[in-house]
Amino acid sequence: MEEVEGRRIRRFVPQRLSRRRLLPLHSSSSSSSSSNISNTVSCCYCDYKISSFNTPLFLLGRRYSRFFKIWFSIGVGFSLSALFGVSVILLWELARTLQLCGGSIKLGNFASTWLFGLPPLLPGLSLSLADVGYACVSTIISVSVHEFGHAVAAASEGIQIEYIAIFIAILFPGALVAYELFQTVPHWTALRVYSAGIWHNAVCCAACGLALFFLPLILFPFYSSGHNPMVLNVPPTSPLSGYLAPGDVILSIDDVSIRNAQEWLKLNTLTYNVKLNNVNLSHRTGELETVNKMKGYCVPSFMMEEIKITKWLGNQHVCPGELTAFVKLCSANGTLHDGQNKTDLLNIGRSMYCLKAKDVVKRKRCGDDRGLATLRGGGCTCLQDEFCLAPVQEPGLVWVEIAYSSPSRECLSHEQNRFQFSKTSGVKATNCGGTFIFVGDVVSMAHSIKLTSYQPRWGPQIVAYFPSILERILIWTFHTSLALALFNALPVYLLDGEYILDATLCHFTSLSSRKRKKVLRVCLLGGSLVSIIVCFRELLQFYFF
Repeated sequence: MEEVEGRRIRRFVPQRLSRRRLLPLHSSSSSSSSSNISNTVSCCYCDYKISSFNTPLFLLGRRYSRFFKIWFSIGVGFSLSALFGVSVILLWELARTLQLCGGSIKLGNFASTWLFGLPPLLPGLSLSLADVGYACVSTIISVSVHEFGHAVAAASEGIQIEYIAIFIAILFPGALVAYELFQTVPHWTALRVYSAGIWHNAVCCAACGLALFFLPLILFPFYSSGHNPMVLNVPPTSPLSGYLAPGDVILSIDDVSIRNAQEWLKLNTLTYNVKLNNVNLSHRTGELETVNKMKGYCVPSFMMEEIKITKWLGNQHVCPGELTAFVKLCSANGTLHDGQNKTDLLNIGRSMYCLKAKDVVKRKRCGDDRGLATLRGGGCTCLQDEFCLAPVQEPGLVWVEIAYSSPSRECLSHEQNRFQFSKTSGVKATNCGGTFIFVGDVVSMAHSIKLTSYQPRWGPQIVAYFPSILERILIWTFHTSLALALFNALPVYLLDGEYILDATLCHFTSLSSRKRKKVLRVCLLGGSLVSIIVCFRELLQFYFF
């Protein structure tokens, strides 16, 4: 807040100016005859003032003033809690920066994600143009909710609103609400008005969370959910381009059913972490790394006699043509045992084979992802004259089997291989779907396509995008509104935290005016300095790490 010409001005800031004398050098009016709209322009500042909402907001606040006073009194409790919590986080971040703490508790991730940034992003993934649009929409919603809280709180206390403005100071946008004769109101009243913006942002977060939770119920008359995710878009740059198309439904990954778009991302990430850490076959200095935790396929012996590893490139095994390398895990006649040397078992000359992936994946499964220990105790699950083969994975690559259905189009044979580390198969192909193999970075693959958990009950294909758009807006608004609430709770100059702290010291302490100002100055200087240090550290980590 700022004391200016007998009134207080409340501003939402990503960044704010400190004194009115720094504001307009030239003022011009471009309004209707009632002067409800005006603007101010200078070399480093411009704003757009609107006073047409003054009367409706004042009437709304005065009509339900009793309710709003109770409502915003609750908001005072939340805002004070937020101020305390954010101060603790700042102190912890300062300790981490000065290496006074080991950093075992990851409060730093919380601070960097919620106080100074947008919703968390995976490493290597950038914001798309659609995400920028969602960020803009969510920011407009969050700022409007924030300023509406301040305006209604002031109106409920009988404080006249002078105008609402949207401004740009240098390169930083913001919004403000100007009040008249604000310095004469009681401290508790001022505290309610100061806390209203943070409180309304918190309520907005709760509303978004509830809407997301009940979204399947809200959309139930028009969309079905809880079955399998549907493909909305497959960009040409996606490694799955040519194998999936809009309208296809993802059924499973490695025989694990997928029920929604979130499970698609989580399961691919989990599969990547498990298999990359536990399945790795390569030829290094004459030895093979061990095989562990891999699904295999029961392959008859006559198929294995077709071709073995005969081609080498440096220290890596290479299969000719479109063939894929497989390793023998066990057979019905001979199983692994605890004393058997794994390297001996995986001898390249007799245990590794180059086969067609689309033929192998048609066979019965074995191995069940629980590793060699399962095979040691209970014997091989394959039939007589069959061997359990597992695909050989190069470092950094993961093999996954993706099953899908195509209710909106005829199944394609998918016989043509279009991406570098992938093999396809016609396994289980029907007139409505099939299965194919992907070998590569499954995390990037999973994020390369757009899915929705909701399938329209009727209507054109375009209506399938609505739930996804609504869901993304709710998610982004939740993150942005929470970040705005916590950001404004920071005990720094020119934010709501400054005025909440000032009013709190006035109302809850008996300090003299001089001592109170000293305490306030120390708190604000400390909070501003720590915030700058933490922001600077986060920027360094973002650009260099």
